Amino acid sequence: MPIPFPNGLVDVDNRRMTDLGLEPTRSPLALLLLGTDADPDSERGVECPGDLPPVSDPGLVARARAAKDRLGDRVFILGHHYQRDEVIAFADVTGDSFKLAQQAAAHPEAEYIVFCGVHFMAESADILTSADQQVVLPDMAAGCSMADMAQIAQVEECWRVLEAAGVAERTVPITYMNSTAAIKAFTGRNGGAVCTSSNARRSLEWAFSQGEKILFLPDQHLGRNTAVLDLGLDLADCVVYNPNLPGGGLTVEQLQSARMILWRGHCSVHARFTAQAVAEVRERVPGVQVIVHPECTHEVVSCADAVGSTEAIIATIAAADPGTSWAVGTELNLVKRLAQDNPDKQIVFLDHAVCFCATMNRIDLPHLVWALESLADGTLVNQITVDPDTTHWARVALDRMLALPGAAARQD
Repeated sequence: MPIPFPNGLVDVDNRRMTDLGLEPTRSPLALLLLGTDADPDSERGVECPGDLPPVSDPGLVARARAAKDRLGDRVFILGHHYQRDEVIAFADVTGDSFKLAQQAAAHPEAEYIVFCGVHFMAESADILTSADQQVVLPDMAAGCSMADMAQIAQVEECWRVLEAAGVAERTVPITYMNSTAAIKAFTGRNGGAVCTSSNARRSLEWAFSQGEKILFLPDQHLGRNTAVLDLGLDLADCVVYNPNLPGGGLTVEQLQSARMILWRGHCSVHARFTAQAVAEVRERVPGVQVIVHPECTHEVVSCADAVGSTEAIIATIAAADPGTSWAVGTELNLVKRLAQDNPDKQIVFLDHAVCFCATMNRIDLPHLVWALESLADGTLVNQITVDPDTTHWARVALDRMLALPGAAARQD
């Protein structure tokens, strides 16, 4: 029998853990009024049911501790900022995807790297760690809608379209860290580099020093915001390649005149924020400062007070004066944690409806307990592996990014 969730929803993929006898209930949150809205005018795939992640049975906490103690130094647990608190409590280190992958590589003594994040992040960890380490993703269904919007066959077809238009030789691919290993490898093979949201500007500057055009994957918003707001390009310099349309929905003339060819992808959380939400929060909270992630739309980023990566948002609010008010446009678990960690400031969620990353939140305490207990019992589960050729070319793309001035210290 599936585990019941608030509002009658059920998680049909948790059958293997029904013996845990969980009955999650809605968690109170003083941070904001819970909503149950979905925005039909937002981009496809950004529906937001508005329910907070359920709290797991407290008995699982003891089991997680016991399993981790049994494993000792053999296991190193990574927790992404967007994970729920019950998972973060067991993380040896927290951070964004690239920082966590680097941390995994910095602990070669750990036989098992348990990545509490999403699939592409675990791939990056496998790419950067040694062959003696096994990377485990507690729930294989924890994917990333943005990364899934750029499949390797689609990207290779796009490159053929660029070749037919006579622009491929003048185009440098740049892929966001939030992409599959196959896309990172494609980028490496074709002279490009990976970027994070913190070093996107530097990556684009490097790419323009190598060629006349950039194919930016897979998040159109980060690419557009960086090109227009940081590099001073015009919106007219950007075109959007739609992999679901012949030729990407673009003419040869459009491809030849464009400087930024943006893949039609987006983050299902950040793309739902609107300029209207910014205006409404300014009316609702006097003196509020709005800070958003650059994966938000150009309209939202343009009317915000500050824009930054997850790490930059955390640092900005931590350094802010006591008594200041902040509306944060990023994933709910992080906003909730910011409010808890900064009690001297007023922290509110930018939108009127609760929105967390549904795929990230598939990594819950029951899945973590199952993975840790399996490893402690000698059973390797949910291992993430990247084949040697993909690993090689993905490392090439990552190394090009790391060779940029200051890039090694910057995160996504």
